[in-house]
Amino acid sequence: MFIGIDIGGTTIKYGLVDDQGRVSTKNSVQTSHIKDDLIHQLVTIIDNYKDEEIDGVGISAPGIIQKNGLMTTAGSIHSLYGTNLKMVLEEKVNLPISIINDANAVAIAEKWIGNAKDFENYLCVVLGTGIGGGIVIDGKLFSGAHGMAGEFGWMLIDRLPKEDIEKVSYNQRAAVVGGLCHQYNLKKHLENLEAEDVDVYDAFEIMNRAKNGEKVAQSVLEQFYTDLSVGLMNLMCNFDPEAILIGGGISENEEFSNQLKQRLEELLSKHESFHRLKNIIQIPIIPTKLQNDAGMIGAVYTLKQFL
Repeated sequence: MFIGIDIGGTTIKYGLVDDQGRVSTKNSVQTSHIKDDLIHQLVTIIDNYKDEEIDGVGISAPGIIQKNGLMTTAGSIHSLYGTNLKMVLEEKVNLPISIINDANAVAIAEKWIGNAKDFENYLCVVLGTGIGGGIVIDGKLFSGAHGMAGEFGWMLIDRLPKEDIEKVSYNQRAAVVGGLCHQYNLKKHLENLEAEDVDVYDAFEIMNRAKNGEKVAQSVLEQFYTDLSVGLMNLMCNFDPEAILIGGGISENEEFSNQLKQRLEELLSKHESFHRLKNIIQIPIIPTKLQNDAGMIGAVYTLKQFL
C-alpha cells in the first residue's frame, strides 16, 4: 500500500493507493504557503497512516522538479523554491519518497489505468489556472534535461508585444483561469471602465453568458478555442503523438470538447500541410479519465517504478 499526495496551490489532497491504482480513505487540507508549516502538514498526513503497511509515498506538486527531488520552482508555493522536498521528507518519515510534477503525474496515471493505456507516445495537456503538460515517449515520461519538459503554458502563440511577451503565452491565452477568464475580465473592464465586480473566474459562467447572447463572452470564447487549437497544432507537429489527452475540470464538459474539436478541425483544414495528410495521420483529442485522483495515482505509479 502507498500514500498518494497531490499538493496544489490551494488544497493538498491525499489518500491510500493500492497496487492497482485504487484510491481509498481520501481527504484534503488547505495548503499552507509557509515552508515549515507545509512540511509539517505533509509529515502529519504521512504519520496518520502509520498503522497501515506503507511501502512509500508518491507526491505530485506544481513546478519544475528535478529527478532527485529538488524543486526548482513550485508554482504559486514560492516558499518551496530551491527545496529538496524528497530529501527533507525522507529524513523525517523514514519512507521512500517520490516527487513528480503534477501534470506529469496526470499523464502517467492515464497510462497506468486511464485513457492512455493503449498508447506509447502521447501528450497530456492539463487546463486550469495555467496549462501544464506531460510528454510520454515509448511509455515513459520525458522530463528533459532540467525537469522543464511539458511546460506547454510557456509557449508563445501570437505576435510579440513590446513589453512582457508572456502576455501572448499559452498560459495567458488558452488556460481556463489565466487565459479564458482573464481575457474575459479584461474585455469587460474595457467595455465599461466604471464597472465594479465584473470579475468572473468560472469558465461555465462565461459559456452560459455566450449562450444568452452576450457579445463579449462570445468573442472571448471564440478566441479561446482558436488559441487552444493553435497550441495543439504546434504540439502535434513537434511531437507527432498517437493522441493528445486534455485534462482539468473543463475537459469533462461535452460542449467544451465538441467546440474545441470543431475549431481544431477548421484550422487543420486551412493549414495546407496538415490538410494534405488528413487521411493519413490522425491525432485524436481525448479527455482524461481519472480527474481529481490523477495526481495521487500518477505519483504512486512513479514511486512504484522507482522501487
